[in-house]
Amino acid sequence: MINLEKVNKWYGAHHVLKDVDLSVARGEVLVVCGPSGSGKSTMIRTINRLEPIEQGRILIDGADIYAKGTNLNALRQKIGFVFQQFNLFPHMSVLENVIFAPVSICKQPRKQAVELARGLLARVGLEHKIDAYPGSLSGGQQQRVAIARALALQPPVMLFDEPTSALDPEMVGEVLQVMKGLAKDGMTMVCVTHEMGFARDVCDRVVFMDGGEILEMDTPERFFSAPSHPRAQRFLADILHPRG
Repeated sequence: MINLEKVNKWYGAHHVLKDVDLSVARGEVLVVCGPSGSGKSTMIRTINRLEPIEQGRILIDGADIYAKGTNLNALRQKIGFVFQQFNLFPHMSVLENVIFAPVSICKQPRKQAVELARGLLARVGLEHKIDAYPGSLSGGQQQRVAIARALALQPPVMLFDEPTSALDPEMVGEVLQVMKGLAKDGMTMVCVTHEMGFARDVCDRVVFMDGGEILEMDTPERFFSAPSHPRAQRFLADILHPRG
């Protein structure tokens, strides 16, 4: 479903992504982890062209997304993206936030979009907040609305860029619960996250990055019990047994 082939990216002289090769199968859940500044958020943002690349190829469902003439709007309709910050429109109700793209970009009849939005909001446990405004919602609720909004375009792929990092600890669980439900339903997902419990329980493979490179890629069982790369061993030791 997703293929990155020798992807390279620079910010000026800083080489952020170095020959990144990655394949994600249809229906697979991939977790990308690594220390801050490792390139993981940059990598996920190249998959829907929020960040350009200088070398390499990225294919979604066999189509080169950096090919000349690629329709960016059409591409992004196929790829749901959930950010760290919820990026909801504050002046729109929850319902209006969810139906905005289907109605204004996809020209879906409003009645149909509203029906779909109700179903999606029920799925994330927020149908009762349909008329509320983002400012009256908790962080966890806003992020669940953001997930419903991304799903409203019925994308075959969902990307999550640290979706729980801006949340208070007690709100993290409600967002992870929604993500677990999507994984169970067979959604193709790439998640940049520090939530190691989610990685261990839900994902098919863990990718560990540092210095712009993929240093390790394995099943959660093997990654968490016996990581082979010394940098991954150090990272896991720090994250699972933080020193006081």
